[in-house]
Amino acid sequence: MTTTQTAVVHDLGTLAHRLSHPARTPCVCEPPQVLADRPDGTVVRSGAIVAKAHAADTDRAALTARIALAAAPQLAGILLSPLTAPEPAAPTARPVTLWPLGAPVDPTDPGAAPWAEAADLLARLHRTEPPFPLPPMRGPAKAARAVARMRAALRGDAITPPRDSAVEPGDAPAPPRDPAVLSVLAGWRALPAWARGEAPALRADALCHGDLHLGQLVRHPAPDGPWLLIDMDDAGVGDPAWDLGRPAAWYAAGLLAPEDWSTFLDAYRAAGGSAVPADGDPWPALDVPARALTVQTAAVALAKCAAEQRDPDDHEQLMIESCARIATLPPELATGPAS
Repeated sequence: MTTTQTAVVHDLGTLAHRLSHPARTPCVCEPPQVLADRPDGTVVRSGAIVAKAHAADTDRAALTARIALAAAPQLAGILLSPLTAPEPAAPTARPVTLWPLGAPVDPTDPGAAPWAEAADLLARLHRTEPPFPLPPMRGPAKAARAVARMRAALRGDAITPPRDSAVEPGDAPAPPRDPAVLSVLAGWRALPAWARGEAPALRADALCHGDLHLGQLVRHPAPDGPWLLIDMDDAGVGDPAWDLGRPAAWYAAGLLAPEDWSTFLDAYRAAGGSAVPADGDPWPALDVPARALTVQTAAVALAKCAAEQRDPDDHEQLMIESCARIATLPPELATGPAS
């Protein structure tokens, strides 16, 4: 951990401790615990308080609107409400938000994953009218950032595009290329502009979370309170199908069991979610988001593999292979149900 990172963690721990510990009482608190430390977010817990330093380049006005959304009465019972508005944290001046501690999904017990509860929360979120003007949902921008991260981690031979013409006599031989990276880039190029964050979404009429996965749910009050959605960094108005894109991508790649996908989809429909039709084939609506989230997941995996100097694990390899498949298929067929 760098000196700057250490200072940020210290400051977050101090802020969280200040709220969690009663003033002028003897302190027997445990040391602050680092829950996450990434460029896009450092999260530290002290007692029942969680402090998060957001990315240094965060749009402050947009973050303020997103945090206000989490605190809006209309979203009570859907989103975890913050404790304070964003504030700067020395020494980096990264915006900081403070939250009550919730109990996360247990990663060691896949059978207890709250797929039905997650779907119900999403459907209720998508049905809620935006209470005030909000920025666009940042899902496509996050996918673009993942591809850029992969490119940066693998500069050079691995991402040299194929030549459009035959090699002429005297030309230097083409450099070697990593088929996995080329598959991810091919899948990315096959997406429409809106899914790459290069154009407005065709549909942008719903409140969206923007980065739905099981790590975005907690029980509050801990440990047995109702499930709530957390992490508003990518929330906004957009196409609600994006929020179903990651589970759909996992199902299509064979990472999510058919019964779990059915539980998720059925619960979403039963709760009146607007992302897919109430019955019939959901894939025309989910095709593009599922492909985009497949590419995003594979790109992040390859960037991590490069940084850690390792080969993809089995799950990462499945997502990379899915990119190779979807790059060759027309829309609405690319992420059909796994067989």
